[in-house]
Amino acid sequence: QICNQHNAEAPNLEKAFHRMAQTEPNLDHDVSWFLLPSYWAKMVVALISFLCFANSYDGDFVFDDSEAIINNKDLKAETPLGDLWHHDFWGSKLSSNTSHKSYRPLTVLTFRINYLFAGGFYPVGFHVINIILHCTISVLMIDVFSILLGGLQFSNKGRRLNLAPKTSLLAALLFAVHPVHTECVAGIVGRADLLCALFFLLSFLGYCKAFRENKEGHNFSIFWVLVSVILGAIAMLCKEQGITILGLNAVFDALVINKLNVLELIQKLLHKDKSLENAWLLRKGLLFRITLLMSGGASILYIRWRIMGTGPPAFTEVDNPASFADSLFVRAINYNYYYSLNAWLLLCPWWLCFDWSMGCIPLIKSVSDWRIIALAALWFCLIGLICQALCSEDSHKRRILSLGLGFLIIPFLPASNLFFRVGFVIAERVIYLPSIGYCILFTYGFSLLSKQAKKKKILAVAVFGILLINIMRCALRSSQWRSEEQLFRSALSVCPLNAKVHYNVGKNLADKGNQSAAIKYYREAVRLNPKYVHAMNNLGNILKERNELQEAEELLSLAVQIQPDFAAAWMNLGIVQNSLRRFEEAEQSYWTAIKHRKKYPDCYYNLGRLYADLNRHIDALNAWRNATVLKPEHSLAWNNMIILLDNTGNLAQAEAVGREALELIPNDHSLMFSLANVLGKSQKYKESEALFLKAIKANPNAASYHGNLAVLYHRWGNLDLAKKHYEVSLKLDPMAPGTKENYNLLRRKLEQLQKKGG
Repeated sequence: QICNQHNAEAPNLEKAFHRMAQTEPNLDHDVSWFLLPSYWAKMVVALISFLCFANSYDGDFVFDDSEAIINNKDLKAETPLGDLWHHDFWGSKLSSNTSHKSYRPLTVLTFRINYLFAGGFYPVGFHVINIILHCTISVLMIDVFSILLGGLQFSNKGRRLNLAPKTSLLAALLFAVHPVHTECVAGIVGRADLLCALFFLLSFLGYCKAFRENKEGHNFSIFWVLVSVILGAIAMLCKEQGITILGLNAVFDALVINKLNVLELIQKLLHKDKSLENAWLLRKGLLFRITLLMSGGASILYIRWRIMGTGPPAFTEVDNPASFADSLFVRAINYNYYYSLNAWLLLCPWWLCFDWSMGCIPLIKSVSDWRIIALAALWFCLIGLICQALCSEDSHKRRILSLGLGFLIIPFLPASNLFFRVGFVIAERVIYLPSIGYCILFTYGFSLLSKQAKKKKILAVAVFGILLINIMRCALRSSQWRSEEQLFRSALSVCPLNAKVHYNVGKNLADKGNQSAAIKYYREAVRLNPKYVHAMNNLGNILKERNELQEAEELLSLAVQIQPDFAAAWMNLGIVQNSLRRFEEAEQSYWTAIKHRKKYPDCYYNLGRLYADLNRHIDALNAWRNATVLKPEHSLAWNNMIILLDNTGNLAQAEAVGREALELIPNDHSLMFSLANVLGKSQKYKESEALFLKAIKANPNAASYHGNLAVLYHRWGNLDLAKKHYEVSLKLDPMAPGTKENYNLLRRKLEQLQKKGG
């Protein structure tokens, strides 16, 4: 029987493997595909994988890159390295209730190294590393696929044999050019998936090395098994999926090393066969290896659980609506529909989207929904493959199909919603590892077709065409990831019902100053999702700036009703109420915002403006001081303090605040200008002049800077210089009334002086 072909008494695994190499069916035999030496095969895969994504190298920071990189304080040198081990992927404390609980310190560490070497947030270096990682992984895939498709066998000299060089090259090429990988490679945040995949593969290859005979003549090396566990732990510290390699190593051990026939084992268990005393699990070494893998995995998960804390991450209904459905039937049927969509993305990666949430995929709520066909088709195919993997008399076929299904399903389990709720509907990045299983199954299917086909070259041309189409699709999709505008707009045709897509397009337009177009997309986002508070807030903010205050107030009031702890919406509502001269309501809104966000410098700044309008000067100064304590570089708050103290005659205090502000923000020309005005009034003309000139150098087109410097010279008695700067100021702003009056006064004075001199 097959399950007894490999027993614990065999003194030399290497010889057994070598003998099996003579009888193992050759997967390459009927494949009409060019055969390349190992070195050249790896060069070809590296080059083609590079060509697919090369045009993303100079792309911007897009989508999640802003939060994970630009706004992540863990990348900065002033943040202690130790903090990385207590923070999540986005830089928040893991103990925080708002933490995403994604624990990927090694990925964040690579971002930090990128930042330090580049000397700032320059995306090119980040993108280049991602491309190099994908090329490296694609090259490693040749070795991985040679084992998965050809088996783990060695020569008499201990070198691993590649018994499927053609099919392993084809599978590696399919992996290298798969368009669904674009998010991982072209999106910098995809670094987590790439690093996880790299150590995932190294763990697998390390486990395979454990079965080369060592000098002591043992059947396996404990050292390499432990190395594999450590590499699996490193993979998990890059992304959570990495832990699944330990399960795959156990499956590989059972199916390939111990030649387990699962069906035969089940039959023996059902019939209580006494021969189970010598069954696969009791063989020498296997139980020990499985124990090592399970112990290592359990230890890693326990440590991860202790670091993360007992509470799961908090997701909202818009992130994963199926998981919030009351009906178990609705949850189950939609989860299975999501699986079918993931499978379709592997088969036909044409409709790709950066985000699949917020109505992109409406829930299936009854069996009459035609989309049931998709999940029925998925399970029909899966059950067929599982039956073949279990029941086929061909051990070679059983092994390849079982490994293909294992690599397809096991790495996907953390994203399946089976063990815990995930924060997405579909995420293309999580298919990076499962695509290994897809490539195995596709390549094996191609080899079977080649065996049956009479015109093998036509089949080879068809596969070459698929590779070429995928390369072009990768290049196109990579170009869409180069900028947020292209990325967001590319999603409109794929997910027109996705409110977040419309929101992001609107936000991108608003950031570029195109408010009219932004309003249209924000309105559509709110129409698609009437509870989309962020879209309401941003739309209300634009309407506020356009002085459409009534509608702005309605939107912002609705936003805070839906989400009472939405601090930004409370602040914006306060600004609108202040503009409508409903001061008490505005003050209440500001304090509500501060209650929900203790450290909110912008809200303190706006509260200070309200108090200034009400002539509550002490309260205004206190509010602005709070803003500068929370955010020392808050230029507007510093400026308003200086101006208020200046206007109320507290020149000494205004000067002290101005000097304090410039120490913290030495290159802020608006602060230089405000302090220069104070010094001029205090008759510190020389110092005031120096600050005015410095401010003008930084911002030479500010009419008020030239006008106030002219006033200083006028007071100081430098009338020619005063005349010069009055004229420059009026040239920049001819309608400035105060400057024009002062200039006319100066001209009359100069005329009088000329008459006296004459």
